Amino acid sequence: MRAQRWMWIAWPAFLVAGLMEMLVFAFVDPRDLHWFGRDLDLSRQAIYTLAFFAFWSLTMLSSALTTLLGMSPFEVNRCPVAPGDRPTDCAQGGVNGTRCC
Repeated sequence: MRAQRWMWIAWPAFLVAGLMEMLVFAFVDPRDLHWFGRDLDLSRQAIYTLAFFAFWSLTMLSSALTTLLGMSPFEVNRCPVAPGDRPTDCAQGGVNGTRCC
């Protein structure tokens, strides 16, 4: 299930990053970019690559946040420890109302 959720995050982000790359560089020449007032001493391909990974990282963050917010309360609050291995004061099998682990 974890691999499937990871693909829900990575694959749409990859597609959107590709679209963003095409849109941005359809209007911006990589040689015209400046960083803190200085020219970037990188090739066009390096700028395209760095921009793609920046776009991909940002869109993955957005997709991850959407996936997290789409989880049910049961999934978020589920105790990772098996019922037999839980401490006696665990809220999901013990006393005192404390959270497990």
